[in-house]
Amino acid sequence: MLTPDGVELAVQVHGPDDGKPPILFVHEFGGDHRSWAPQVAHFAARRRCVTYDARGYPPSAVPTDPAAYSQDHAVADAVAVLDGLGIDRAVVVGNSMGGFATLHLGLRHPDRCVALVVAGCGYGAHPDHTEAFRADALALADAYEREGSAAVAADYGNRPSRRPLRDRDPAAHDEHLRVLAEHDPVGAALTMRGVQASRPSLYALRDELATLAVPILLVVGDTDRDALDANLMLAATLPDAGLAVLPRTGHLTNLELPDVFNRLVEDLLA
Repeated sequence: MLTPDGVELAVQVHGPDDGKPPILFVHEFGGDHRSWAPQVAHFAARRRCVTYDARGYPPSAVPTDPAAYSQDHAVADAVAVLDGLGIDRAVVVGNSMGGFATLHLGLRHPDRCVALVVAGCGYGAHPDHTEAFRADALALADAYEREGSAAVAADYGNRPSRRPLRDRDPAAHDEHLRVLAEHDPVGAALTMRGVQASRPSLYALRDELATLAVPILLVVGDTDRDALDANLMLAATLPDAGLAVLPRTGHLTNLELPDVFNRLVEDLLA
């Protein structure tokens, strides 16, 4: 799938085209299309599901121009996937970095969205935490270039917000670390700088968010503290949003409690 600026994206399509709006899944920084395996296995039996790897994540192309990475590019890439498959409107499900892209997609292209599931979105968004978050993102970018993906995975994949997955499902956490270690270091560094560290704060977008008339399900783990604060703000700001706070759960809600996550999405679809 080719984006408007000429970046090739790897897209995977699962399940039958039964006439219902498809589900488009948008992955987090620490994952790729494989991060949605529990959801694809559940929903693709009866609904068309689309996953893709963001730019910078092989087998998608890895542009080396820093200007090729931004929040706007992330939104344009999601639209390019829909356009390339001839999909007018979709249910869009994103986690973390993918949750930000999903929310921005709703803001910029509400006509393409039947509903949004925005999970784990908000880390670093609070004004009190923004500068520390950006400094950490830039340090991670440097680490990718200096040490490589395997070394970063051992640290990043075991941070407090990701430990609940390790505690609940060690095998799933091992798979998560394996995916992290396979990141392209150039793509990961440029994504950290151009998307993560440079995205606008959700708190600065409250006036726009208050006009977003698309049904939204917010999902957050109760131990994902920074994201929890932002989700309380989003729930109070968005005009048509429900908030699900999952107990004893961290940043990877769709992997930590896949059955619960899937049931919440089912309820939204119904």
